[in-house]
Amino acid sequence: MSEQYEYVPHRLLRRRVRDIASGAEGELMAVINENVSDSVAHERWMELAYIRDASGREFTTAASNVEPAPDRPKTTVGRRDPRSA
Repeated sequence: MSEQYEYVPHRLLRRRVRDIASGAEGELMAVINENVSDSVAHERWMELAYIRDASGREFTTAASNVEPAPDRPKTTVGRRDPRSA
């Protein structure tokens, strides 16, 4: 039996991403090709994305479910628009 996992390069590593399956967002920490089989006889490999959310917890999803997170609207706190009365 071969290794249980291997790291896979990904263009969005260390960037803000969105899991399209759940809608959750966070930072893509790693993509790992893992043997997710529960049987030694029939290996099943899958690329899993590890995403860290704002609370610091990590969750996994299929790497194919990862997309760049949409940009958040920029808001200015405590400043008024000088054109408003």
